[in-house]
Amino acid sequence: MIMCTSDFYKNVIAVTNRSLCERPFPEQIERVCNCHPKAIILREKDLPEEEYLLLAEKILNICREYDVPCMLHTYINTARKLGHPFIHLPLFLLKEYQGKLENFRGIGCSVHSVEDAWKHRNWVQLTLQPVTFIQLIVKKGLPPRGLKFLWDVCDSVTIPVYANRWNHPGTEQISEVIARGAAGGCIMSDMMKI
Repeated sequence: MIMCTSDFYKNVIAVTNRSLCERPFPEQIERVCNCHPKAIILREKDLPEEEYLLLAEKILNICREYDVPCMLHTYINTARKLGHPFIHLPLFLLKEYQGKLENFRGIGCSVHSVEDAWKHRNWVQLTLQPVTFIQLIVKKGLPPRGLKFLWDVCDSVTIPVYANRWNHPGTEQISEVIARGAAGGCIMSDMMKI
């Protein structure tokens, strides 16, 4: 098993994507949990809900074993069936389910603008995408945004903001986003290959 000795991961939310894994997905999640990130978002939204539920049961057991919080993604009925109190939603679903999420203790939401962050500031966590640190291809259809954008979002809310995109272990990027007011960063690719 990999040993993660750095404090780097305490400010990282690992976002899953099983198609990026080179080993069986549950084994990869164990490797991620061994690094003790702030949390894991189980973002396998390509799965039908029935398959997601079966996968979520396995992954939640692994996360419990390592004492790593896990947020389920998109499927609130799966979270309810499993009695799991943490959910992460795209903004359109957050809007759709407003007033129906009272049994969740932690709710994450992805936002793309300062206005969206401010409007939904009462939620527990915001995951911001995309925030770029260098000029790379970002989410199709959205222009690159940098640290000023992150700073503006962090200034507009009092809840934790986790910057998404291009946060890599062994770099100063997490420190940069924390210096701009973020609670930390989200990492997908590198966490699925750790």
